[in-house]
Amino acid sequence: MDFVPALREPLKQPLKSVLGPATAKVMAEHLGLHTVGDLLHHYPRRYEERGQLTHLADLPMDEHVTVVAQVADARLHTFASARAPRGKGQRLEVTITDGSGRVQLVFFGNGVHKPHKELLPGTRAMFAGKVSVFNRRLQLAHPAYELLKGEDGEAVESWAGALIPLYPATAKLESWKIGKAVQTVLPSAQEALDPLPESLRAGRGLVPLPEALLKIHRPHSKADIADAHARLKWDEAFVLQVALARRRHADTQLPAVARVPAPDGLLAAFDDRLPFTLTEGQRKVSREIFADLATEHPMHRLLQGEVGSGKTLVALRAMLAVVDAGGQAAMLAPTEVLAQQHHRSVTEMMGELAEGGMLGGAEQATKVVLLTGSMGAAARRRALLDLATGEAGVVIGTHALIEDKVRFHDLGLVVVDEQHRFGVEQRDALRGKGKQPPHLLVMTATPIPRTVAMTVFGDLETSVLDQLPAGRSPIASHVVPAADKPHFLARAWERVREEVAKGHQSYVVCPRIGDEEDDPKTAAAKKSPEDEAEKRPPLAVLDVADQLAKGPLHGLRVEVLHGRMQPDDKDAVMRRFAAGETDVLVATTVIEVGVNVPNATVMVITDADRFGVSQLHQLRGRVGRGSAPGLCLLVTEMPEASAARQRLNAVAATLDGFELSRIDLEQRREGDVLGQAQSGARSSLRVLAVIDDEEIIAEAREEAAAVVAADPDLEHLPGLRTALDALLDEEREQYLEKG
Repeated sequence: MDFVPALREPLKQPLKSVLGPATAKVMAEHLGLHTVGDLLHHYPRRYEERGQLTHLADLPMDEHVTVVAQVADARLHTFASARAPRGKGQRLEVTITDGSGRVQLVFFGNGVHKPHKELLPGTRAMFAGKVSVFNRRLQLAHPAYELLKGEDGEAVESWAGALIPLYPATAKLESWKIGKAVQTVLPSAQEALDPLPESLRAGRGLVPLPEALLKIHRPHSKADIADAHARLKWDEAFVLQVALARRRHADTQLPAVARVPAPDGLLAAFDDRLPFTLTEGQRKVSREIFADLATEHPMHRLLQGEVGSGKTLVALRAMLAVVDAGGQAAMLAPTEVLAQQHHRSVTEMMGELAEGGMLGGAEQATKVVLLTGSMGAAARRRALLDLATGEAGVVIGTHALIEDKVRFHDLGLVVVDEQHRFGVEQRDALRGKGKQPPHLLVMTATPIPRTVAMTVFGDLETSVLDQLPAGRSPIASHVVPAADKPHFLARAWERVREEVAKGHQSYVVCPRIGDEEDDPKTAAAKKSPEDEAEKRPPLAVLDVADQLAKGPLHGLRVEVLHGRMQPDDKDAVMRRFAAGETDVLVATTVIEVGVNVPNATVMVITDADRFGVSQLHQLRGRVGRGSAPGLCLLVTEMPEASAARQRLNAVAATLDGFELSRIDLEQRREGDVLGQAQSGARSSLRVLAVIDDEEIIAEAREEAAAVVAADPDLEHLPGLRTALDALLDEEREQYLEKG
């Protein structure tokens, strides 16, 4: 269910009883709207002023649009057609204009008669259809349209006084049909329960909720729209922040074992072994974490840091502190490759301190075990026994750690690597394995703007590592326009050969594996609009590796790595690459997170436009990890003016992950950011923009904390309680709970 602050009758009324079953079915299937309240919270995307025409010059390709324009010209063409009853077909071409540009509308066959009569030169109307190109001209084929018949015309009247709302629409449901449905249910807005406490609303001069709903759907002026937006943004920010504040409040009521490291124990011995000094940032973040671990309620901390800022080291020191204090620590990694790599790097960093109970192990040593789904039965049994007896202080694994059979002696800390890759239930199951709730540290290498941290991870305290350790090399990034300048691509492969000649190694990243066609289901599912438009599938690891080995990289040692390989094979490939036995690794994004080979200096990303901004930044962070400078080449066939190319230019222009995360967020819908992939729910944000409305979110967080501190069960705020129940359907509540 969506964010519907108003759930008193008649807002709970199903749409089919108000609009009829056919319209209600389309609204449910295509827009996820089921009740009167849902529809009232389906806000217009923008508004047309009567007399002011849409900019046809800015129409986006392949999108379903609604425009208001005037007919400039209409011509009926007759042509020979075997399909037409008398051997003659008809095509109506209508040119519409808005002063900024012209677009052609095309109608064929039986669909010609009505528009031929109605769309006369000078007629104004709303048109809705999908923008395409024919003979290098923009056109809408068979658009739906609604005539605008002057001041007293029924259509304009029903679409509100001076401003016509344009709703987020679909091919099955045009904006004006949604508008008419909204007009039908609008009287019910008077029944909406107000979730904002009266003092908060009055103090900020916000209009009551029924008035805001009326003004957003039937504004008489731009001031009405501004009033409505100001009010509805507060609803969204405040209700969400109350949910998170209640979560934080509940966490402070939970018991946990305080974990204080022994002064001359494992952690001190580990610090003595380090061949370098910690950065000031690492020391500061460690102090924050150790302070949390020393309290008697569970730590819930998000550790975000730039690629290569040393998050793993900070997490490992926290794990060793817990082992020092008599507990166990578990690190959960998203893939087997990453779990194996973490295990390898942790045991290397710890040396004899990781050999507890073994000959040659240091006095303060513990055991560090690996637990993944693909382990052999004997190794698995041994690892499980070490965990159950407490012999192993540190365990690193994949979701195999969560299985019922895994028992801990005393689980004190859970470290989750790349949190956004884990489902809610998985984190919860692992947290349930301690005698009391264990402390939780979530690590992410995807920098998150402050407002998103307050929204998505609002129940976690945040620590930021933004300082790179000394010795990290700069990474130069360049866009390689393969279509415009093929010789640039040839030069990219020459650069790879040059780096290999210097004794370095290279990654080549591709969007897919290449044998999907064997399975007709996956082949069909993988088709994206870009693929259809370009008439070629995205480049694949298996094909590219083959072409490179036979062509531009002939004679170099080329290997492949992808997610469908057997875990042992993947690990063997990574080991060979890490040992310098492979020159070029052609891989999917399986290498995106955490893979650490300091000798790899160049990365070529093919079809780079098919990756997101943050993903490209993550991938790029795999090179330049040693003393030699890194090089990242973003190969694309997209034209210079395209949005995809602008995105790549932005990535090439900065190494600042926080700056890139803002760009990424601005280009995506807020819902993607709020993790509905995990919660399964549609985004609860309609008018609140996570980046633009930073101030509102920050204020709402403070207000929410005060409200929850005074009245944790919201007994005196029934409207807010109702809104919260609507926001937190079971699935979303779980998501927010475990965030």
